[in-house]
Amino acid sequence: MSTIVWFRQDLRLSDNPAFSAAVESGAVLPVFIAEDDVGRSAARPLGGTSKWWLHHSLSSLSRDLGGLSLYRGDPETILMDLVEKFGIKRVVWNRSYDPHAVKRDTTIKSALKNAGIEVQSFKASLLFEPWELETKSGGPFKVYSPFWRAAKAKGVDVPVKRPVEVEIVRDDAALSLVDLELLPMKPDWAAGWERLWSPGEEGALARLEAFFETGLSGYGDKRNRPDMPNVSRLSPHLRFGEISPRQVWAATQHLVDRDPSLAKDGDKFLSELVWREFSYHLLYHFPKLVDENWRPAFNSYPWRDSDSDLSAWQRGLTGYPIVDAGMRELWHTGYMHNRVRMVVASFLVKHLRMHWRKGEDWFWDTLVDADIANNAASWQWVTGSGADAAPYFRIFNPITQGEKFDPEGTYIRQWVPELKDLETAYLFAPFDAPEKALQKAGIRLGETYPEPIVDHASARQAALDGYEKVKQAAA
Repeated sequence: MSTIVWFRQDLRLSDNPAFSAAVESGAVLPVFIAEDDVGRSAARPLGGTSKWWLHHSLSSLSRDLGGLSLYRGDPETILMDLVEKFGIKRVVWNRSYDPHAVKRDTTIKSALKNAGIEVQSFKASLLFEPWELETKSGGPFKVYSPFWRAAKAKGVDVPVKRPVEVEIVRDDAALSLVDLELLPMKPDWAAGWERLWSPGEEGALARLEAFFETGLSGYGDKRNRPDMPNVSRLSPHLRFGEISPRQVWAATQHLVDRDPSLAKDGDKFLSELVWREFSYHLLYHFPKLVDENWRPAFNSYPWRDSDSDLSAWQRGLTGYPIVDAGMRELWHTGYMHNRVRMVVASFLVKHLRMHWRKGEDWFWDTLVDADIANNAASWQWVTGSGADAAPYFRIFNPITQGEKFDPEGTYIRQWVPELKDLETAYLFAPFDAPEKALQKAGIRLGETYPEPIVDHASARQAALDGYEKVKQAAA
């Protein structure tokens, strides 16, 4: 008997419970269905950068499997057609938790069962189902610290081993990977990205090993330094399920057991991994998190619109070097260091006073790790409108943030090369540098590098004035 394995955000063979369960009962028809062209009302279309990653991840999975049948369209229709065509009696998948996926999967499961098909779903993309961790009163968590304590107390399941022998069924009528049209063509803005990233299960495992070798030691103190290698860069691999959080957890614990000196750094790393869990916990229990302010009082905030300011932020031309470095890193690599993400997000919503959804949309389109739960929860956290959010009065100073976390200016000089010859003392605020220092570095403000699009002190006060309206609405 053949079983359909519907791959979604679990593009791996190790620790893949649905795949392992299917293999145990016989031949497997592995399928992937692209539904991002159905429309925002159904599934949120993938951003361009995510499509690039997905193309390479599917290519890797197909090679590992020895065949992956690809389709585009409505999943229910496609699965029902395949059931009839191949005489399938069983369909399995790993669960997804965003609002669209929950509704879609419930509908499809019901339709398949009504047709006499056995359906099973499994936990694979999270350490804990969103309903597994509860507060003492039995409700969902809204604050991270107790959520983290509950996660550590509960413990994590052991990863499922990769099946050794697999019989693959192929559908000759399936689409080719090229047919899915995931890669950018005119222009190919991702040219050369294969040198930066290695999508796929093999690349994910190699990335984890590299992080253990060069980044975990000192992670607790250095993870906020964009000029240092103490970040895992596992987020896109986790986003597409090329590695599971259980695998990351187990491997980290194993390493710490072997080298107890890494215990503090390992614990901090795992706590950062669990932030992803917390985001999905929030999204599952509060499904409007993606589109609406989690704190309704923020509906009263006087947001402003400026196409020119938004464009300057997107292109890394704000006149604030740490902000511009982050936005250019994002554009050129599809990635941005987490500390810098907080700085650029704060700049958009608090200095420019633009709605967090404008930033969330840009990140969705440009990040290789664009994740529906992480993206929304993080933007709302910075804004102050989300759960366990940063205090509204915490407005990152883009000058001191650069001085503190890129003290030698290494990161800024890499991504804003027109400032590379400027003395470090003036690098974080070139608009305050003496004219002689600017001339020596070959900088002409307003020509080779922009003047600031907003004054920090004035912007900070305007943001605080806006938050007064939020306080009044919440009273």
